[in-house]
Amino acid sequence: MKLFQSSLILGFLSYIIGGVFRRSGSPLGEMSLMQGLAVFLLVILPAGIGTVLGVMSLQRKEVKAWWAIGVIVLNIAMVLTGIFLLFPD
Repeated sequence: MKLFQSSLILGFLSYIIGGVFRRSGSPLGEMSLMQGLAVFLLVILPAGIGTVLGVMSLQRKEVKAWWAIGVIVLNIAMVLTGIFLLFPD
């Protein structure tokens, strides 16, 4: 499996799990410690790893550059979404 494919899968996984957390927020907007840890482990960490794999794929020229850049942007957007989920204010 190419690094690009792994990066894309991690980006989509973060997108799906981030959507679940976004829709299941508590009414007060506060997140417990366990929910915060889950967001970090299931949204931010895979997207961060996906970003690194995307950059490595771009450097190795595994696919066309615009595909790799698109995956990097997707993963960075998911990292930022996870951070905004952790700190909503």
